Amino acid sequence: MKLLIVDDHAVLREGLAALLQQIGPETIVIQARNASDAMALLPDHPDLDVVLLDLMMPGTKGVDALSDFGRTRPDLPVIVLSSSEDPADVRRALAAGALGYVPKSVGHRVLLSAIQLVLNGELYVPPLVLQEVSLNADGGAHKADFRPEQALTARQIEILKFVSEGAANKTIANVLGLSEKTVKAHITAIFKTLNVVNRTQAAAAGRKAGLI
Repeated sequence: MKLLIVDDHAVLREGLAALLQQIGPETIVIQARNASDAMALLPDHPDLDVVLLDLMMPGTKGVDALSDFGRTRPDLPVIVLSSSEDPADVRRALAAGALGYVPKSVGHRVLLSAIQLVLNGELYVPPLVLQEVSLNADGGAHKADFRPEQALTARQIEILKFVSEGAANKTIANVLGLSEKTVKAHITAIFKTLNVVNRTQAAAAGRKAGLI
């Protein structure tokens, strides 16, 4: 396995690299201090398996970097690592093409699990997106009402529309300029979010929610 860490904090990069190298003796970890350096490294490493990208780096917007990776290496999965736990930032990153979003506050087991999920072609969405908590008048906490249009990203809603029309993954990928692997990952996430098990149910749930 070969991974690329993109983060402007050297200490964090080194610590993360040490953690990832525990995955196995054949794990290779490459580091870049910013998105520009990372992009420059891509031609020399066509065998990269995944990128771990800090969302907030000086001089670079993480969402812009996601778009750059998507254009240059559309088949290369990118997982965002961020200090932000704002659900809006999570949805923004996923909509821009990230296949996972991991808050830096989580334990190493969560990070390793997220990497494995993404490498298996799935999408890692942190619980904070699906279980947003709001405060009530008494100062207590309760889960906000579940709303699919808030949980699904703009890209996933777009893909859901194609699914409802019976389009195959390959067709969706060609039209949207994505890899089939990325489309499959988004569809898996759509199923989980809508609590359905197939395309017919997903389409029905999407129509009921007014998404398509």
